[in-house]
Amino acid sequence: MEERLFETDAAEARDGAPPADAPLPVRMRPRSLDELVGQAHLLGEGSALRTAIESGRPHSAILYGPPGSGKTTLARIAARDADAAFEEESAVNAGRAEIRQVIERARERRQVSGRATILFLDEIHRFNKAQQDALLPAVEDGLLILIGATTENPYFEVNSALLSRCQIYELHPLAPAEVEEMLRRALSDHERGIDDPPEISPEAIAMLAERSGGDARVALAALERAVERSRADGTPIDIAAVEDAMQRKAIEYDREGDRHYDYISAFIKATRGSDVDASLYYLAVMLEGGEDPRYIARRMIVLASEDVGNADPQALVIATSVAAAVEHVGLPECGLNLAQAAAYLALAPKSNASYKAIGAATREVREHGAKTPPDPLRSAAYYGAKRLGRGVGYVYPHDEPGGVAEGSLLPEDVEAGPFYEPTDRGFEAELRRRVDSLRRRFGR
Repeated sequence: MEERLFETDAAEARDGAPPADAPLPVRMRPRSLDELVGQAHLLGEGSALRTAIESGRPHSAILYGPPGSGKTTLARIAARDADAAFEEESAVNAGRAEIRQVIERARERRQVSGRATILFLDEIHRFNKAQQDALLPAVEDGLLILIGATTENPYFEVNSALLSRCQIYELHPLAPAEVEEMLRRALSDHERGIDDPPEISPEAIAMLAERSGGDARVALAALERAVERSRADGTPIDIAAVEDAMQRKAIEYDREGDRHYDYISAFIKATRGSDVDASLYYLAVMLEGGEDPRYIARRMIVLASEDVGNADPQALVIATSVAAAVEHVGLPECGLNLAQAAAYLALAPKSNASYKAIGAATREVREHGAKTPPDPLRSAAYYGAKRLGRGVGYVYPHDEPGGVAEGSLLPEDVEAGPFYEPTDRGFEAELRRRVDSLRRRFGR
């Protein structure tokens, strides 16, 4: 009895015939690689993945990509072409007990019919190490062909033992033209798509494709809502109807996951690169996605010294001020403070001379140890210090012409350097002239 249930499930995966009242994204799910839109970098003619699927010999894999990029569809097509049983679990709900049951069914299936089993494990990144380890023996001996799906970087979230047994494929968001192809297919396929579709303007289709963010499910679901509204009030589907159907695109952002690192990295690099528009865009994504504004402010403080430095010393003042503003004001208003600081930092002249200087000085200390300061610079604030020569011969700079004493203040046996090399950008150009003059007085 159980085996017949498996066969039914596998048949549904093979023939791709969802109920007539299923949502449009489900009805329009591609049934073959030829119907699949996008992912040409993985599924082009002659590619390893396409060859494996078309030959009916899929291998264990982890599909890494954003929602709506085709991860589930690709797994179902692989099962259909391999004539394999298709078991689907979500790591959100499944535990070790459910996985053991899948393994046992796969073992019985192989003994009874010799058929392979593909386990599609959605959101595999949510499995803990023990749960992932429970899969290892079955994957290793080929009892299960594991196809895991994740929106998070698997190198961060999946343990190395399981990674070593799977090929990792990164899926890309669909391009607007690819989403538009899916939409037009739904409008022309009267069996699986929309029967007798209402009038829809090309601009409305283009907007659906553009606003979907590369997620085919979002676009198809919005099209279905727009069609329902059109049929209810008897009006064609125009841009206003699409805006109503889509409302606001949800921001795919996880404060604890891969996108957190991707967007803060992009924000830092755009700001460092002086592209103020890109800087503000990535800031907006993080704020809309629910990022902690204090985290953003802390990274601004680091950037102010690491990437702006003394080319504009005011940058550090601005960054620390915005951190205080975030604490006092909070969201949503502190977004204005963060935007002001992001714009300032992006447009400020850039120098990493201070960053390089402390790195060079640190390498000198680590390689050669901490050298003792000259006696005139050592503390003389205790009884008997002068008998040891501490502080003797110290020249008070304020008593000297120009407020600078002659001679180097480095330990005698420190030969490395100079550590600080100011640039000719912003205020640091003035510092460069000054440091050159001072080093001549110090004999360096």
